[in-house]
Amino acid sequence: MNTLEQERRSFLFGLGSLGFSQVLLQGVSRAQAAAPEGYVLGAAEGEHLLHFRDHGNIFIKAGAATGSDNIALGSQQVTVGAGIPIHRHFQMDEAFYVLEGSGIFILNDVRHSFEKGGTIFIPKNSWHGFANPDHELLLLWIVSPAGLDGFFRETCNRPGVPPKQLTREQINVIARKYGTEFR
Repeated sequence: MNTLEQERRSFLFGLGSLGFSQVLLQGVSRAQAAAPEGYVLGAAEGEHLLHFRDHGNIFIKAGAATGSDNIALGSQQVTVGAGIPIHRHFQMDEAFYVLEGSGIFILNDVRHSFEKGGTIFIPKNSWHGFANPDHELLLLWIVSPAGLDGFFRETCNRPGVPPKQLTREQINVIARKYGTEFR
């Protein structure tokens, strides 16, 4: 390779490196600009929704809409006898902390009793649901990555707004959009 060819390659390599470094810097700048700031919420703060099935209170405390794609967190009131139907999440691990109440938790067709103060962990792709025939439940839920919060937003309504009239099939279509499937 002659000197002219070496200089040409060196120039093109340098130019390419300069362009690539600018792309990297822009990506870092965008990531830093999009990074959420932390926040503190009180007990009754967060996005308040009413569940489509039993009209129990849901408070979304963190999730994709508040700057976290990696985790969503909230509380859910499950009225006496309503339970949570058997379902699974394809991409989300889920955990519950039982703030109030007791009942039966079903994990992959095995029934487990739980009570106030109990912790429940569900790995992704595991069928799970709740039965609470005798007590109202208040659950703290955490999912990773976020997604359950989006499902709640699309199926539930804000207080004072008439409930959405969704069929079982419409709910299943929305659930699949968020990587969830009901039996």
